[in-house]
Amino acid sequence: MRILSGLTPSSAGIHLGNYFGAVRQWIRLQEEHDAYYFIATYHAMTSIQDATLLRRNQLEVALDYLALGLDPERSTVYLQQDIPEVTELAWILSNLCPMGMLERCHAYKDKVAKGLSADHGLFAYPVLMAADILIVRSSGVPVGQDQKQHVEVTRDLAMKFNQQFGEVFPLPEPLILEGAAAKVPGIDGEKMSKSYDNDVKIFDPEKRLRKRLMSIVTDTCGVDDPKEPEGNTIFELFRLVADDAAVAAMADRFRAANTGYGYGHAKQELFEALMDHFGPARRERARLEASPGEVEEILRAGAAKVRPVVEDTMAEVRRVTGLR
Repeated sequence: MRILSGLTPSSAGIHLGNYFGAVRQWIRLQEEHDAYYFIATYHAMTSIQDATLLRRNQLEVALDYLALGLDPERSTVYLQQDIPEVTELAWILSNLCPMGMLERCHAYKDKVAKGLSADHGLFAYPVLMAADILIVRSSGVPVGQDQKQHVEVTRDLAMKFNQQFGEVFPLPEPLILEGAAAKVPGIDGEKMSKSYDNDVKIFDPEKRLRKRLMSIVTDTCGVDDPKEPEGNTIFELFRLVADDAAVAAMADRFRAANTGYGYGHAKQELFEALMDHFGPARRERARLEASPGEVEEILRAGAAKVRPVVEDTMAEVRRVTGLR
């Protein structure tokens, strides 16, 4: 099966929610499938119009991809901007996309509900996402349950195109990621998201990472009060990065009274467990960061690998639509 997914470099670096909700599963999928993983630079322009920042962010995400285990020998890793034909396909698909379909999409509705202005880029975001998927004729898209709608829009547009012009695109299926954390909590207890500024970035410097974890919002229980671990942000993050024995031990310490074990102690344990869990990836990232030419070559090679697929798709699209 050919699969495709990607992250938007709207901020520098991958956070715990990105990893446990998506990237960890991508790493597994690359072992068995024809996997394409891109960095969604065109999508990032809905929130970034600073060239220096965008260049920095895309490099940071590329470093994170590779350090965490996306293997260019087993998957195709590339920058969205190196496949400009995706914007051509997005325009073609736009002519088949009902306005109502876009008005019902999450990102647009959420932003408007908050009283914020939404430009055309955000409104048409799902169409560009559909073009990303269809241009490589992907048949599977690994997503969390909350992103299933994106794949449904893609399927609708692929069906409309095929009905109008003939069978060109497979209908992609959402691959709901088994084992993906349904909700990785941020430091405020809400779902972790860079948009909410509550994320914990995996590759932050140690001092900054520790400070971030120490700012996790907690209740008013004192060091000698029993505490409920389930649903507690510190505990929920700890169980993602610690082994079963350590998780059980922390749960016991939470529930016990008069032990002098407070949230500060738990946060320190979380910091140490996170550093241990991602230690090899942090060392690999440091190595890659010192060799930017190696990273650039991997991205160039990924773009070269995907190009024949894209050119074949677009030749067919242009033929059936009369654009060739």
